[in-house]
Amino acid sequence: MPGLRVPRAVTMGKVAAAVKVMPQSPEIDLDELQDRLESSLPEGAKINGVERDDVAFGLVALIPTVIVPDDAGGTEAVEEAFSTVEGVESVDVQNVGRI
Repeated sequence: MPGLRVPRAVTMGKVAAAVKVMPQSPEIDLDELQDRLESSLPEGAKINGVERDDVAFGLVALIPTVIVPDDAGGTEAVEEAFSTVEGVESVDVQNVGRI
């Protein structure tokens, strides 16, 4: 039935997560790494902006904000996908919130 509303029904939303991605070395081309991260995303996930964080000794971390469906099981699939990308040393979720 179109337009049917169920009282107190829970609708699934989306989750935004800031994920800190450390490159293996300062020589990694961050633009190329960002492209590889975007192409590795699981279905239904998307990147909504990327910040860069100067860490130390010329090393710069990428911090993409990833949007995933709430019913997708959180950020685990994104973390796994990012960790397999060439040039990635580590992946760490910094912040998660519902949108």
